[in-house]
Parts: sequence; structure tokens; C-alpha cells
Amino acid sequence: MANMSYCRYENTATDLKDVVDTLHNSDCGETLSEYEQQGLYDILDLAYEVIGMADKIENIIENQDDNYNKNRLLEYIDEKIR
Repeated sequence: MANMSYCRYENTATDLKDVVDTLHNSDCGETLSEYEQQGLYDILDLAYEVIGMADKIENIIENQDDNYNKNRLLEYIDEKIR
């Protein structure tokens, strides 16, 4: 089911956090259906694409909040990927 535009990012972030938690708790030995395997490939591809749009995402957030700390998002991403 598609997310409504007014809560797309919020709902997707919640769902993605669930995926991340599941991956953290995985022993990497579970059997996945072909659909789940493809879904995991898709998530990985999309994760790289989102990381590549960090500047754009930061600009969107900056445009919403005048008090936004310009480097906050990129510093957070750097911490997570290093």
C-alpha cells in the first residue's frame, strides 16, 4: 500500500527502522523466499541511492526549519556509515 504524501517519510522511516532492527538481530542463516531476497536487494540499492541524495535531503529539511544545524544530518550519516 502506498504512503499518503503527508506522512510518507514518517511511515517509511518507521518501516525502515523495523528492517534495520531485524537485520541487526539476524544470524544471516534464515531462509528467505525469492520475493524477500529481491526485497532485500532492493532495500540495499535504495539505501545507496538515499545516501547519494544526502545533500538534497539536508536541503529539504533546511528549507523546513530555519534553526536547522546545517551539518547535523551529514555528521549523523558519517557516524553511521563509518
